Amino acid sequence: MAKITKEAALLYHSQGKPGKIEVVPTKPYSTQTDLSLAYSPGVAEPCLEIEKNPQDAYKYTAKGNLVAVISNGTAVLGLGDIGALSGKPVMEGKGLLFKIYAGIDVFDIEVDEKDPEKFIQAVKAIAPTFGGINLEDIKAPECFEIERRLKEELDIPVMHDDQHGTAIISAAGLVNALQVAGKKIDEIKIVVNGAGASAVSCTRLYVSLGAKLENIVMVDSKGVIHKNRTDLNEQKRFFATDRTDIQTLEEAIKGADMFLGLSKGNVLSQEMVRSMAASPIVFALANPTPEISYEEAMAARPDLLMSTGRSDYPNQINNVIGFPYIFRGALDTQARVINEEMKIAAVHAIANLAKQPVPDVVNEAYHVNNFTFGPDYFIPKPVDPRLITEVSCAVAKAAMESGVARKSITDWEAYKLQLRELMGYETKLTRQLYDTARRNPQRVVFAEGGHPSMLKAAVEAKSEGICHPILLGNEERIEKLAKELELSLEGIEVVNLRHDREAERRERYAHILSEKRAREGANYDEANDKMFERNYFGMMMVETGDADAFITGLYTKYSNTIKVAKEVIGIRPEYNHFGTMHILNSKKGTYFMADTLINRHPDTTTLIDIAKLAEQTVRFFNHTPVMAMLSYSNFGSDHTGSPLKVHDAVDYMQKNYPDLAIDGEMQVNFAMDRKLRDQKYPFTRLFGKDVNTLVFPNLSSANSGYKLLQAMNPETELIGPIQMGLNKPIHFTDFESSVRDIVNITAVAAIDAIVDKKKKENHKE
Repeated sequence: MAKITKEAALLYHSQGKPGKIEVVPTKPYSTQTDLSLAYSPGVAEPCLEIEKNPQDAYKYTAKGNLVAVISNGTAVLGLGDIGALSGKPVMEGKGLLFKIYAGIDVFDIEVDEKDPEKFIQAVKAIAPTFGGINLEDIKAPECFEIERRLKEELDIPVMHDDQHGTAIISAAGLVNALQVAGKKIDEIKIVVNGAGASAVSCTRLYVSLGAKLENIVMVDSKGVIHKNRTDLNEQKRFFATDRTDIQTLEEAIKGADMFLGLSKGNVLSQEMVRSMAASPIVFALANPTPEISYEEAMAARPDLLMSTGRSDYPNQINNVIGFPYIFRGALDTQARVINEEMKIAAVHAIANLAKQPVPDVVNEAYHVNNFTFGPDYFIPKPVDPRLITEVSCAVAKAAMESGVARKSITDWEAYKLQLRELMGYETKLTRQLYDTARRNPQRVVFAEGGHPSMLKAAVEAKSEGICHPILLGNEERIEKLAKELELSLEGIEVVNLRHDREAERRERYAHILSEKRAREGANYDEANDKMFERNYFGMMMVETGDADAFITGLYTKYSNTIKVAKEVIGIRPEYNHFGTMHILNSKKGTYFMADTLINRHPDTTTLIDIAKLAEQTVRFFNHTPVMAMLSYSNFGSDHTGSPLKVHDAVDYMQKNYPDLAIDGEMQVNFAMDRKLRDQKYPFTRLFGKDVNTLVFPNLSSANSGYKLLQAMNPETELIGPIQMGLNKPIHFTDFESSVRDIVNITAVAAIDAIVDKKKKENHKE
């Protein structure tokens, strides 16, 4: 992990707009009518409804998705009591994490008040604004009383994350570490070093999960917490031990099964770790310097199971794995409180997630082939996109079952989809693609079966039920790779096109291809040689009906793949060209962009084919095309070069397709800004319409355009390239394609095959 310097940290917070969060409008505000609805006089109506029924605040305001992150700055990170204002960057950071991981809006509130009673009253006074309250960086023992009182006296969820966030994540880690070690929680001996808010809350939660109080020893700065000590507060007295034979951490840890450190760095020695029981569990959570370094601990005990609070070592205890999703589930059920049942539900949801196959996006983020449940991976990673559905659903169910929810969720699958869409992990378009493909799974050939991404995509597509995969490649290599990646090849066909047993099929394919292209100089021997190449063989599988669709491109240059596609599959007879399209799903809407891959310098006839293919493809995805043909000039202002080609193509399309909303040539700003276009060029066929389809004048602009939009907004979902105009469902990927990209293209290819079959059936009738 890169070292964070003071200069870099200060620049990060100060450059551009100072701070890390902002308020963004969620309703239209561009017209006088919009403003009258937003404020006076329209705003009076929801006010009156809320007066009659306070619960309607969740319906008419942002309350149901708004959390207050509140602190008095008395225990900020490891900095101590630095004051409310000095802690503001931390509270803003917490707000950022709420938003990016769970879509929750936050106001950070720094209260300059150390007196617990006055602080409580201040929070109570502003509580009606919020759907939940996250207390942060408040020192112990005051934090215990503050949280207890606010939970009792308010009817919205209140959680001190310093206590419960660490508790929930570490408890999930403990549950799984015990499974790996083959131990039971009610039998293990636990030593806790530290007795602050986090340590107390963690240990209480372990007790709730089954740990025996008599098996727990807690140590503070003065030594082991004994019942005969007179300097103990209420929280410490709860954990005071009867044992009088131990006074120090070194004495307490002998024979212990688990060490939990929430204290300071370098207090746990290698000798202490060696004195622990077999397969010891060490959670050294002091930050940034753990109680013992990972390297020293592992050197002392190779059988050790270890967690730290650091992201550069395995099994990080990171609160972000919990608090965004716990509040998400609480807000979505309008829970009155976050209770013990909800916390325990979160523990088990997080623990169970670590036992499931890990999504490729997680492996890519950490530059590994595959995380597998075991000593080095028993806690999910913060970037795991499944956390929002697994943890939020578990918390929401627990809220309902424990009777603290005011709103019920009945359709859990719909709720999961809502969460995935909220975070951009899934869109309505991709869900429709998958659902359509599942209705009639097709036989899809994957050209590069030995490529890790292609193999993972095939397995995922099979598990999603969207196709019956066929992998091309050496079966032994594919089986070895699948074993390394811990992927099951059950139900997946592997075809080694170069094996002797495929000789008859290669010969059959060669005869068909040579006869098809006999008038183009092809011969059998040449065609037979080509059948040893994956693209020729795979496309012939589709051409002959041995398969329904073909995915290729991870290894092969586009120019070579295009050449093979033209030879084997051919362009649809009504066209002279084929092309590709990319679909961009953004917050502004869905946009279709063509041609992004095939035609480098299209002339007028090529642009006409691209426009016609784009129109059909957009309808294929159940959208009505509103098409702008782009250039650097507008509507005939330049009479030479590429603008003239586009102008002539538009003229042809408008004459031959009078009902199609298409116009140009035009600059992209006029295409995308309806108001500007209507004002400046009211004569266009696009008047009053929002453009959703862009046809570019050449490959450079099209390819650069979609990649620029993707780079400028990484949250934009990209589907493509989608083939347009070939006789059969042959679809392309590239070396940059992720597993999810390939699965998306597989769904498109499967649907393409379904539609192709229906067309042929209708033609026969």
